[in-house]
Amino acid sequence: MKNTSGIKNIVKCLILFFILIQFAGCKSTSGINFETIKVADAEATNATKLLYHNIQEIAQKGIAFGHQDATAYGIGWKHEEDPELLRSDIKEVAGAFPAVHGYDIGHIELDRPHNLDTVSFALMRDHIQKLYEKGAIITMSWHLDNPVTNGSSWDKTPAVPAILKGGEQREKYVLWVKRLSDFFNSLKDEKGNVIPVVFRPYHEMNGSWFWWGGDNVTPEDYKQLWRETQQLLKENNVHSLLYAYSPNTISSEEDFDRYYPGDEFVDILGVDIYNHSGNEAFTIDVKRNLEIVRKKAALADKPFALTETGNNNFGEDPYWWTKTLYPGMKDSGAAWVLVWRNAQPSHYFATYPGEISEEDFKAFAELEEILFLDEVEEITD
Repeated sequence: MKNTSGIKNIVKCLILFFILIQFAGCKSTSGINFETIKVADAEATNATKLLYHNIQEIAQKGIAFGHQDATAYGIGWKHEEDPELLRSDIKEVAGAFPAVHGYDIGHIELDRPHNLDTVSFALMRDHIQKLYEKGAIITMSWHLDNPVTNGSSWDKTPAVPAILKGGEQREKYVLWVKRLSDFFNSLKDEKGNVIPVVFRPYHEMNGSWFWWGGDNVTPEDYKQLWRETQQLLKENNVHSLLYAYSPNTISSEEDFDRYYPGDEFVDILGVDIYNHSGNEAFTIDVKRNLEIVRKKAALADKPFALTETGNNNFGEDPYWWTKTLYPGMKDSGAAWVLVWRNAQPSHYFATYPGEISEEDFKAFAELEEILFLDEVEEITD
């Protein structure tokens, strides 16, 4: 008679071993029921749902700090040649990387090697992988060209009807979304899984400076563009996105709702606010806008963020971070704040070594509510 009990015990031990290995490598997912996490894409990957869960967790602890193109370039430098080195103006000042990293994928639709701000998509892909492994949240905007004129995003020629179903530029737009989809699906972690991204398309639609917004589009056409774009992405097998809706500064809930495509098509609510009218007005605007968005987010049971912001007058204000920005968003419940890029000394929105607000930013970074990459990693680990 064969001794099968020993073999059975070995098999049981192997099964238990592999289960333990799985839990050890996925401790961020233990205890999470992904079936209960509802996002705009019903086929979203578990990694995408985990990102949504983590954003909600972060919002309970504080406000994650974000910076556009943080590791691609800064004041006086562009990305290092050493592919293993990540540099950041914020890290050089505060000693830690931003928790949220913003990128723009304008010109991916044209099949170009670089985006409209000269960041190569290959570099972007590499940095996104490295930052994601460290626990960063990746968010992307899309300053795509005008599909009717081939001008920039700021070419105000109305174009939305031309790319909706039945429009004369529909075929071109379908190709553009296919190229966009290929890029999203090319973002892989070290295990080959697609990296989840917060996608913030067609932002600031309540202003008239882009071809997709304000006087250049009807609210009905905008909503349809959002829904059709989302559907095209899904048809291209993109299931790694959380969709963020972010108007420019608003004055009421009605302003927020005017272009809103519907709760079932949006995952994260946001608002973009820049310091155009002086510090006092900016602080009031941020506080009032975040209160409006917070109310909308609570009704929809969704997280929200200050999705784009920055100071236009740093040269005159060494205390903007603690005296102007923070008072506006303190205790707001926002999941993150993202400041725009550091392009050059005459056009920057975060601090850098030697800049007038450097010391104040260090004080801002020390605030308990403001979270950087290492702190966010502890929350979501």
